[in-house]
Amino acid sequence: MPRTVSPLLPSTDERLRQLGERLRLARLRRRLSANHVAARAGMAPMTLRSVERGGAGVTMGAYLAVMQVLGMENDLDLLAKADPMGRALQDARLPTKTRGLSEVPARRVQESTSQPPQKQREARAPIGKMRPNSIGSRNRVQNSRFTSAQALAALLDAPPDRRGRTKRH
Repeated sequence: MPRTVSPLLPSTDERLRQLGERLRLARLRRRLSANHVAARAGMAPMTLRSVERGGAGVTMGAYLAVMQVLGMENDLDLLAKADPMGRALQDARLPTKTRGLSEVPARRVQESTSQPPQKQREARAPIGKMRPNSIGSRNRVQNSRFTSAQALAALLDAPPDRRGRTKRH
């Protein structure tokens, strides 16, 4: 009694049929008989016929055995190598929380308030002059292999776009 095969979408069925056809053409190009390939793959000629027709009930191992006999087993490494949907889902789960003012370490807040008001303004002045959006620092960041602390701070302060990612300058 034959096994039941899960129904496939018509497009997937067509892809399997095309794979079988490509394997049949590869066998014919090598001038190998069906009986010879079936014997080398360790299967019945009827199974090879199902592989070459793109049968959905044939195991993946049978397809790979035929590919191995034809010297095409490395092509299997190309299947599902790129996973754009999986990567997009993974990126969507990455944390996007930015550091706010309430999360400044207590030691840093204490150091900044322990100075007299005049010294606090002087300490902040150079940072205000070196804006990460200025043309000079932007060129330095683009031309170097590392990013300055000011540019990283600007990324943290940038508002997130509608996907939750911060905009780059």
